[in-house]
Amino acid sequence: MNRVSEKVMRTWVELGPRFLPFADAATDDLPLSRLLRLSLFQVSVGMALVLLIGTLNRVMIVELDVPASLVGIMISLPLVFAPFRALIGFRSDNHSSALGWRRVPFIWRGTMVQFGGLAIMPFALLVLSGGGESHNAPAWLGHAGAALSFLLVGAGLHTVQTVGLALATDLAPAEARPKVVGLMYVMLLFGMIASALIFGLLLADFTPARLVQVIQGAAVVTMVLNSIALWKQETRNPNRARSTRTQPTFKESWDNFVQGGHAVRRLVAVGLGTMGFSMEDVLLEPYGGQILHLTVGSTTKLTATLAIGGLLGFAWASRVLSRGADPFRMASYGALLGVPAFIAVIAAAPADSALLFGVGTALIGFGGGLFGHGTLTATMNLAPQDQTGLALGAWGAVQATAAGVGVALGGIIRDVVAAQQAGAAFGPAAGYDLVYVIEVVLLFAALAAMLPLMRPVRLASR
Repeated sequence: MNRVSEKVMRTWVELGPRFLPFADAATDDLPLSRLLRLSLFQVSVGMALVLLIGTLNRVMIVELDVPASLVGIMISLPLVFAPFRALIGFRSDNHSSALGWRRVPFIWRGTMVQFGGLAIMPFALLVLSGGGESHNAPAWLGHAGAALSFLLVGAGLHTVQTVGLALATDLAPAEARPKVVGLMYVMLLFGMIASALIFGLLLADFTPARLVQVIQGAAVVTMVLNSIALWKQETRNPNRARSTRTQPTFKESWDNFVQGGHAVRRLVAVGLGTMGFSMEDVLLEPYGGQILHLTVGSTTKLTATLAIGGLLGFAWASRVLSRGADPFRMASYGALLGVPAFIAVIAAAPADSALLFGVGTALIGFGGGLFGHGTLTATMNLAPQDQTGLALGAWGAVQATAAGVGVALGGIIRDVVAAQQAGAAFGPAAGYDLVYVIEVVLLFAALAAMLPLMRPVRLASR
């Protein structure tokens, strides 16, 4: 029996790195158990994103009867802190702690800020809706409380994700970073998918009391996950605590950062490509329902299709980049793949093909995964040793801001064209198609920005 168990265990160990996603991202200094534990901060970030963008979006509009315009403003508030990610990363690079830590204090502060926002959020939303006994409260109190809670959650999750990725970069050796990037974003997707399912089950029978329980439960889970993620991850450095050297200002560090390694061009490429893959985020399901006449169940599956495509893109990119491939070339493959993907989505309407629409959606996710993985890996690899947080913060600031602006522009463009072309010969798909065409143009622009950044292909000598 012992011999059989030993054989089974040996077989499992041998098959693990082949069939478990990113299991071979571990190294002797960074074992898989420690790496998975660190990645829990991405699970808490994914949970917060689903809560803000998905669950509360519907609850506020449907159950709490909050005006949709006000909901849109509240959900967009976390983006206010996206441009500050570079500053957050810079501060974590140069932080002097009595305990000799750089990253841990910032991740903990971000966790506490996020916890505070989630703790007051349900009560603020109930006051905002004017339901129950809160109808006597002044209107400004609900608006101010809800705005503060969304701002706190946004500030917390941006801080945690920026400094958490910087800590992962500090811990991972250069050759393992592509797979570490893939693992981190797989855990982000896992957090989003799992929390969406759990929130849906818990709020199936909605009551104000249940809303309070769910959101405050999310606050507690955030604290628990991030505390486990931080435990014994960053080594204490007494020399850092005793350091008396003059710390550079943010402007000095930023000027030094943008002068080397085509940093500005890299950020421009990230912004263009991210916007190119983001403008359709709020349009794919309405497009499937309004233009292709798909059922609600069918259009809901599009989100899963997009996520699965992104997951496969990250997995493939991790495998290829870990062998020394050029991350900018990988990102360019993602941008190129996005072009036929959007063409397939556009062509699905005249062809009246749900299959073509689904294939295009999956390819958008796959291309976006390649692009995101490539640009983030390049940022990690090219970041100066003492500016890892600044570099990743700049990437995160541009990526988050471009995604938010892209989503907003996609909805605005679609609505403006639909209003002007109502009843015209172009048909109801005109607004959607214009957005998809703009995304194709943006992807070509991102590709042009990345061309000078790619390593030349070395031909094998004969």
